[in-house]
Amino acid sequence: MPSQKPRRFTFLLLDRFTMLPFTAAIEPLRLANRASGQALFEWRLVGPGGDVATCSNGTRVLLDAGLESEATPGRDEVVIVCGGTEIAREATRPVLSWLRRQARGGASIGAVCTGAWILAEAGLLDGRKATIHWENHDGFAEAFPRVDLYRSVFVQDGNRLTAAGGTSSIDLMLHLIAEDHGDQIAAELADQMLHTAIRTDQDRQRLSIPTRIGVRHPRLAAVIARMEANLEEPVSPAELAQDAGMSTRQLERLFRRYLNRSPKRYYMETRLARARNLLMQTEMSIIEIALASGFSSPSHFSKCYRAQYGSTPYRERGTSAPRGKDSLTSVNQSLTC
Repeated sequence: MPSQKPRRFTFLLLDRFTMLPFTAAIEPLRLANRASGQALFEWRLVGPGGDVATCSNGTRVLLDAGLESEATPGRDEVVIVCGGTEIAREATRPVLSWLRRQARGGASIGAVCTGAWILAEAGLLDGRKATIHWENHDGFAEAFPRVDLYRSVFVQDGNRLTAAGGTSSIDLMLHLIAEDHGDQIAAELADQMLHTAIRTDQDRQRLSIPTRIGVRHPRLAAVIARMEANLEEPVSPAELAQDAGMSTRQLERLFRRYLNRSPKRYYMETRLARARNLLMQTEMSIIEIALASGFSSPSHFSKCYRAQYGSTPYRERGTSAPRGKDSLTSVNQSLTC
């Protein structure tokens, strides 16, 4: 392989970044250099303050530089934002300004895990395809409607790169390495990392429904898929049963046998899980979260939320519930706690 100038990656480590996606992104670069016997890639770590970055597990990582002004990046350079918990707090003016400066300089801009949130805040994903960890998907979609959000393992849209988190960073980096140096070296690196199947941008993040619930029953999986696709406007048990080609009683027995709960209870828990994600990850009002999760009113939502999680959404937000009856139109009243 002919000698060439190393391609440089800059990893922006934000406070409480997640360790796994970061290491899964940087290790393929190291192994590519080792396998080729050349410096195909070089990298540096930057972050606010330029001293150390602390990840979500408490590990501290030394940084090479801060976010002070520097030379304009080259078009072959790649900037990767590494996010983690409480990501909205990291969208500070210095971070957003630095990222916009890198983009204006022509660098490819990417993110792993929740780093996509920062790119969106900087306006660098407007009108672009992107992905983010499935747990943050709903909140991101509500906060950034101008981003074309996918549930893929990773997404490349021109010079914008996003990976969902976890080991998806490996797949994104192997994709980039294959683009530059061919599929063979990417396959060798995957073998070295015991990464037995290189995923593409067509692969989805989550396990299949049968794998997740531990039951391989086509009709049950189909009903759950219909539930997950209709959280904002829940479908009645009767309609779910009819679409699955069974009676409501048969549907009830199916859920009781395999999941030890009624279809209505399972649906409620799924909607509440979505509501909890929105509550923790967005600034949406309680009313907006209630409606986005298929509840008839904030009071109904609060009652069900407390039954599930032992606290009201208002308390978890640190706010007070409004006095008096809400004025929202009641819908889907057949779905109770």
